[in-house]
Amino acid sequence: MTKVDEPGAGAVAVTDGPRRRRVRPAVPLPLLLPGAVALVFLLLPLLALLLRAPWGSLPSLLTSTEVWQALQLSLLSATAATGVSLVLGVPLAWLLARTEFPGRGLVRALVTLPLVLPPVVGGVALLLALGRNGVVGQWLDAWFGITLPFTTTAVVIAESFVAMPFLVISVEGTLRAADPRFEEAAATLGASRFTAFRRVTLPLIAPGIAAGSVLAWARALGEFGATITFAGNFPGRTQTMPLAVYLALQNDPDAAIALSLVLLAVSIAVLAGLRDRWMTAS
Repeated sequence: MTKVDEPGAGAVAVTDGPRRRRVRPAVPLPLLLPGAVALVFLLLPLLALLLRAPWGSLPSLLTSTEVWQALQLSLLSATAATGVSLVLGVPLAWLLARTEFPGRGLVRALVTLPLVLPPVVGGVALLLALGRNGVVGQWLDAWFGITLPFTTTAVVIAESFVAMPFLVISVEGTLRAADPRFEEAAATLGASRFTAFRRVTLPLIAPGIAAGSVLAWARALGEFGATITFAGNFPGRTQTMPLAVYLALQNDPDAAIALSLVLLAVSIAVLAGLRDRWMTAS
């Protein structure tokens, strides 16, 4: 029941009726069952990993020389690949979001191609481009004596190739959502295009850069196909954690599970870090 005073000075509307409650619609059974099956399908392998984990011997497995080398190399190479993605990917995202040029749609499609390209195919492509007899690699070898395949540098290159599109897409989306009038205002005050980008645009898109960096780092950490094809699987030099998992699964399943748990923990940490961006309920 609602009571409203007559119009005049100090008139107040008073509502003493019951508040409306949001009614949640019933879930249709034809949607509930497949959704529950999908949830079980996605969570069961992870649960099995936790149940079969050798928790008692986990500390000794994770501190072994081979595992520590793979872990250390993975962290360093993923961080380096993220740095490369930042230096090259942020300017590329700005070009795609803020400039008009012929074939921009095609360029955007090619930039996102590594997202759907099988990683092994990416590794083969890197070999054909940067290998000793590759399109560019043969000149690097002849002129500078630089051989990239099967080196630690090759690990960083392979991880950058598959991880950079994640950062570019995230930053480009943030740039498109940012109001360009701030940059235009900086330009009217005499700032150059680069100064406006550095002093105005970068602070605006910092959350998108952070989210894209986390995604790129996580993708680089979990890269397998392109790495083993272009960089090989040499312990202490090119063997990252995913490669170590693959190798340990054949000889030492407990070590493979231990490494898998580390990668699982990293994935959960990434989701926790992005919860405000993607996991906030509306």
